[in-house]
Amino acid sequence: MKDLMIVEELLNLSKGEREEMIKLGVLSENDQFVDFKMPSFHETRPPIDKKAVHAPQVLNEAYCYKRPSSFSRALRLDLGSYSVLLISGTASVNEDGKTAHVGDFRAQCWRTFRNISELLVSEKMSWHDVVRTTCYLRDIERDYKDFNEIRTQFYDWLKLDPLPASTGIQATLCWDTLLVEIEAIAICKNT
Repeated sequence: MKDLMIVEELLNLSKGEREEMIKLGVLSENDQFVDFKMPSFHETRPPIDKKAVHAPQVLNEAYCYKRPSSFSRALRLDLGSYSVLLISGTASVNEDGKTAHVGDFRAQCWRTFRNISELLVSEKMSWHDVVRTTCYLRDIERDYKDFNEIRTQFYDWLKLDPLPASTGIQATLCWDTLLVEIEAIAICKNT
């Protein structure tokens, strides 16, 4: 079965895909997948410490979707006396990998803030450590007023001062049922 899937995958490659995969070293000239090896720089310079972050009580892993998605929910980077948490675009997705609150923009905002909060807490961080957010709205003209009202209410409730730097963008999100998605960067000093 696996061999059949590989043959089917090879047949569906465009000429350009095949050419680039050969140049990248993933595919041989005779259409065989090869063990991909990037040049190793880590013998003289070790990579930075990084750790995938999870919050399974509220949010499933991206690779558990019906169509797996290749990203970590968040990565923690330990940089000496500081840790940085890079939170991927997070939306109103529940622990079963389904959209929570389909069609309810305001509820999706609150679920998105809840999911991000749980990712932060899993690494002993909070919104007080968030320095930047990028906010993606499916329909920014229709929903920005509600989004900003909820965000302001949430930040006021947390007594955030100063507020994180932020950018709002209208975007097509990965699922038609999602109306808002937020990515965040948090930094904390290690104790």
